[in-house]
Amino acid sequence: MPTEPETDYDPELGRKFIFVTGGVMSGLGKGITAASTGRLLKNAGFDVTAVKIDPYLNVDAGTMNPFQHGEVYVLKDGGEVDLDLGNYERFLDIDMTFDHNVTTGKTYQHVIEKERSGDYLGRTVQIIPHITDDIKRRIREAAEGNDVCIIEVGGTVGDIEGMPYLEALRQFAHEEDEDDILFTHVTLVPYSKNGEQKTKPTQHSVKELRSIGLQPDILVGRCSDKLDIDTKEKIGLFCDVPTEAVFSNPDVDDIYHVPLMVEEEGLDQYVMEELDIASEALPEDERENRWRDLVTQNTEGEVEVALVGKYDLEDAYMSVHEALKHAGLEKNVDVNVRWVNSEKMNDHHADRMREADAIVVPGGFGARGTEGKIEAIRYARENDIPFLGLCLGFQMAVVEYARNVLDLDDAHSAELEEDTPHPVIDILPEQYEIEDMGGTMRLGAHETEIDANTLAATLYGGESCTERHRHRYEVNPEYIDDLEAAGMKFSGYAENRMEILELGPEDHPYFIGTQFHPEFRSRPTRASPPFVGLLEAVLGDDPHTVTTEEVSH
Repeated sequence: MPTEPETDYDPELGRKFIFVTGGVMSGLGKGITAASTGRLLKNAGFDVTAVKIDPYLNVDAGTMNPFQHGEVYVLKDGGEVDLDLGNYERFLDIDMTFDHNVTTGKTYQHVIEKERSGDYLGRTVQIIPHITDDIKRRIREAAEGNDVCIIEVGGTVGDIEGMPYLEALRQFAHEEDEDDILFTHVTLVPYSKNGEQKTKPTQHSVKELRSIGLQPDILVGRCSDKLDIDTKEKIGLFCDVPTEAVFSNPDVDDIYHVPLMVEEEGLDQYVMEELDIASEALPEDERENRWRDLVTQNTEGEVEVALVGKYDLEDAYMSVHEALKHAGLEKNVDVNVRWVNSEKMNDHHADRMREADAIVVPGGFGARGTEGKIEAIRYARENDIPFLGLCLGFQMAVVEYARNVLDLDDAHSAELEEDTPHPVIDILPEQYEIEDMGGTMRLGAHETEIDANTLAATLYGGESCTERHRHRYEVNPEYIDDLEAAGMKFSGYAENRMEILELGPEDHPYFIGTQFHPEFRSRPTRASPPFVGLLEAVLGDDPHTVTTEEVSH
């Protein structure tokens, strides 16, 4: 297909593409299926990247409620994106950028801005070719320089908001050689009351996909158990794919076992053969196997960690939960997360917290539940319970210390209590004139300087670290001297911004807070230092004395 001169679309970028769509219902696990496929291809020696398509009108995920969409994941360049990109970074062990997230808002905004500036020279601006070419351009540019790019199309086939993307994919297939593109469709295979695996939902979903002009090459059935051979044959017959192209993705106890499950099904080998890259793969005995070794190791104990937040759902704190698991993999223990609702501390949730071995207070926005978080921090500090505060948790640790050690009873964050007489947390100077909410905070990767001979320096194995941020308020410099004179140490900073706080070993076995979000850079094969230190404190190791050689990050 010739390039449309009015759209700056270059169809030559990229090499191999795997498109992953979903049918029947949302939340099936398209992202984990796609990420697992990528993990196996990376194990085989290929450079793999990913793109997540989100058909909503938001430009990014930054203003979205965690109740509706889970956590907002932050990339190194400050992109606020869907939590699925966090799974891609963790599974593929790569750092992605905002270019790897395509949203309807972003695409339409770009095309409309070009129209307003006259770039289309009077032509009528339409869904085809302008929107579809912009979608294809974004995919190809994100894929450039990689062997394989996996593109997950959010939502469910048949959703009206997804139609421009599926049309773009249809055009994409028309432009590519047959062995350069692969369509994977993930569907639900439910059980009937008599225990039969039902294929009709899959049949209808594929029919919907084919009506758009897309024929899946691979079908992945999400079911509580592996698909029976009869089920696979029936799906293959009615959906016009070979039986060997129908794969099971059954429920597992841990998402990190999904790559092992689909590898057992032979999905990676089938993908490589269909993309004509099997001959380029590493021999099986030379492929990366650290992932398998880590996730299948026999653990030697359990640790109970209380996660104190205002949301009672795992997706709102997905990266924190995963970072705790990664630390558990490194320390060879199972980490059981106790969800503690900070709004219900007067109920039984305070007891749930007290039964835990460690306490984590994660990031968040808004005043709701903050008094419960402050009480959790006080309990951890006064009772020598290992504690980790992240972003808002870091800020509330400052508030708690100001109230209960400096006796500034009304101390608070100006973000949460505008009229507080002691705003120990105040707005960033560059935020004074900003009115828009989206994309205006201190976002993305920034370097932190770390004082020598501190817990933070020991954890990070040096005197600097680079972590990702997402905040608008910070420690008020007017209170720093008083806080440090009373025993709180700000061991990490970026110029005049306080980034890490800690209490010395003479005051507490492990009490640390970070203004940044270390959970966003944690990986199964590379656990985050503050999380590893938290577990070391629980297990009786002194995290203040870990040698630099033992630091994995």
